Amino acid sequence: MTDHRDAVLRLWGRQLYERQNEPLAWAEAVLKATGRPPTAVTAAMSGRLEALADSPSDRAQLLFRTVAKLAASLRGDGHYDADVSTRIGPLALWLCELEPPLTGPLGDALGHPPDGPTSLVTVHAIELSSGNRTIRLRAIDALLEWAELGHPQALAALSEVASDHRTQDVTVWTKALNRITLFGDANLEPGLLRALADTGHRGVRWSALACAELGFRRSVPLITALLEHPDPMVREGACEALGLFEEPAAIPALTARLDDETTWVRSRAAMALGQIGGDQALAALWQAMMEHRNPKAGHLASAIAAFGPPVVDDLIALTTDPDPDLRALACRALGSTADDRALPALEHLAAHDLARTTLGGLVATAAKQGLRTAHRIRDARTTST
Repeated sequence: MTDHRDAVLRLWGRQLYERQNEPLAWAEAVLKATGRPPTAVTAAMSGRLEALADSPSDRAQLLFRTVAKLAASLRGDGHYDADVSTRIGPLALWLCELEPPLTGPLGDALGHPPDGPTSLVTVHAIELSSGNRTIRLRAIDALLEWAELGHPQALAALSEVASDHRTQDVTVWTKALNRITLFGDANLEPGLLRALADTGHRGVRWSALACAELGFRRSVPLITALLEHPDPMVREGACEALGLFEEPAAIPALTARLDDETTWVRSRAAMALGQIGGDQALAALWQAMMEHRNPKAGHLASAIAAFGPPVVDDLIALTTDPDPDLRALACRALGSTADDRALPALEHLAAHDLARTTLGGLVATAAKQGLRTAHRIRDARTTST
């Protein structure tokens, strides 16, 4: 079972704490059903979440999240709020199936809905065709939650959504494609390639990224063509997708995007070239940086730094260039490499180089920033080992 983020637990735990004076006898019963001692239950109900540690049940976190969500949704009279039942009820119902001793107390909280999770997922799938957009969006969100829990019917419903963009609300479509790794497989390739060829569709950016996430290499020519799309968001998405593919054949087209009129497209193209790697990609990035095509070229320095140790000596040599813009960019790149060889050069420039760049910053300031970046990366490496 997928483990949800700790932030979700903290959020709903806080709401439980803030609303603890509402009728929560059933919630206590649920917590007791996990086998915790009364002292731990009392502590948890008062908001001390550390009391939930070392549970005898490996589903304790999901259990507590369910209880907390239910508690946060109680009305003053203690009845469950049906407006949120589509988001919380399915989790509780499936939990009852996983943990039979909880069926009674959770059923009391939910009002004993007659249908189980499978029928609820069926309802959500049908709601995707609703004429009400709010219902459609609620349904796709619910199906994605079920998919996180591995529910096979939800996975099948999402796969059907992704298989044909022509029949879907574009927001529903993009929400599904944003989570394509939850349910995507080779069966989706024909539909996604068809969507990718429909360059006028507002979801074409997400089609490109979904193909990249699933490794559909037949999409590369279509995605490369999107680098000429009039919408900068589509061009940016195409750059990102080609970077995920690490596709060398896309280097010339990505190199052209280094001169794109939109800043974030230029940045994403540089990042993609850094992901692809190799001499051709490095040469393209280096040439763009040296030619001063744009005064804001930090993205080029960051992409060059991604090539690691092989570029350090050339970057160190660049710190002696007469051009302060190039010296500042070299500092940025060297800091991102966090290479031992870079530190003396950065320290020297930080102490002595008071020249100003075209944008008005000091080279010394860029060197100090590079040093901070290098030390932060080095400290993180030390911590991780």
